[in-house]
Amino acid sequence: MADPIIQIKDMNKWFGDFQVLKDINLDVEANKKIVVCGPSGSGKSTLIRCINRLEEHQKGSIIVDGTELSEETKNIEQIRAEVGMVFQQFNLFPHLSILDNCTLAPIWVKKMPKKEAEELALKQLKQVQIDDQANKYPGQLSGGQQQRCAIARALCMEPKIMLFDEPTSALDPEMIKEVLDAMVNLAKAGMTMIVVTHEMGFAKEVADEVIFMDEGMIIEKANTTEFFANPKSDRTKLFLSQIL
Repeated sequence: MADPIIQIKDMNKWFGDFQVLKDINLDVEANKKIVVCGPSGSGKSTLIRCINRLEEHQKGSIIVDGTELSEETKNIEQIRAEVGMVFQQFNLFPHLSILDNCTLAPIWVKKMPKKEAEELALKQLKQVQIDDQANKYPGQLSGGQQQRCAIARALCMEPKIMLFDEPTSALDPEMIKEVLDAMVNLAKAGMTMIVVTHEMGFAKEVADEVIFMDEGMIIEKANTTEFFANPKSDRTKLFLSQIL
């Protein structure tokens, strides 16, 4: 058995005096799809933000593809090169075309030749079905198109792992499906994914495992079928009864 691609051991995180994550233990195997759910303020987003050091954990260890997250800039850069992230807000540069938004990081970070970066960007934009929008600017696109562009942009760094932080929560209902469809296709292609979301239909279709968090702790982790059919914790049962 190969080591899990993400190993989190006894990880704790505080914001000042407030402990936001408590003794988190989590292994994620390569190519697995994990959905993290739970009420607002349960620590879900902070958990995935710690995996690529957007937030710093204070205790315990996080190992991503054999590299431990530490103070060392080199380690952080190495992990960020392998971990793509998509946020609630699209964070696109409004003054750059969709194509230029996607090629920026490969050219600057990976030192990829411009022509090669553009070919890669068009391939990823095609994968999320907006290659016909490549020369437009973010302000000319719908929210769903902008979020699909954000997914393509992350994929242009050719990451091994993709993290999604409530990627549909800022979208109008009719745009949610097009973003989830793009994520379903990515999952089917074998990408390792951790998705923080309330979209339980997506979880049922795509996730190998579902994690339920509350008050900074992992309350329950189970394979998807078991999680929905037979939740163990009363807290999980209550949560599912409210959102299903």
